[in-house]
Amino acid sequence: MRYGFIGCGNMGGAVARAVCRGAGAGQVVLANRTAAKAEALAKELGCTAAGNEAAAACDFVFLGVKPQMMAGVLAELAPRLAARTDPFVLVSMAAGLSMQRLRQMAGGEYPIVRMMPNTPVAVGAGMIQYCSLGVPADRLETWRQAMAPAGRLEEVAEGRRLQPRRVHDPGGAGAGGAGLPRRRDRRGAGRLRKDRRDGQGMTPCHGLRAGKENTCESLSRSAQARWPTRAGG
Repeated sequence: MRYGFIGCGNMGGAVARAVCRGAGAGQVVLANRTAAKAEALAKELGCTAAGNEAAAACDFVFLGVKPQMMAGVLAELAPRLAARTDPFVLVSMAAGLSMQRLRQMAGGEYPIVRMMPNTPVAVGAGMIQYCSLGVPADRLETWRQAMAPAGRLEEVAEGRRLQPRRVHDPGGAGAGGAGLPRRRDRRGAGRLRKDRRDGQGMTPCHGLRAGKENTCESLSRSAQARWPTRAGG
């Protein structure tokens, strides 16, 4: 199996590192709008740097571009994807774009995995929620095995919509906040991270610590119980 990455920014690069460990660097192709960035990362990881079309020819095509750029990227790739006669899976990391919307942008009813990782996937400490549409069970298992070095994988239902949302309650457990995990910033002040359900089960949040991006997903109640956030973590 070949794993192509279109977009090698912080998140795309972090996931690529994990997949290089899980599937082997020789199976990974990196593409980026700035070619030098993909080339530098490929040299570091021992994988291949190429253009978008080469990455789009892989068995799993990871879309690591920003949501506002997705339509343009998929419009360019649509003829290449439509011409393929072999099975492939699109893997999106973009917040706010449903799987049906991604299919519309790509111009076909393609199998899709939608994942919401966080940057610790690069060192195997990530928490990745995902959902899928039209992906055969064996292909989904292959993807899971390749992603295993990234950290914990949690399958969730996509639901009706996905909205990026971040809510802080510096004053403590406010209305509806009791029992939810707490984090502390560098000054030691308590921060409450609330799980605000939006019908998707996945909600990215950013910037829980000053100067550091922390992309996380709102977990189901069962996931919160199994993987509580430790104070100061």
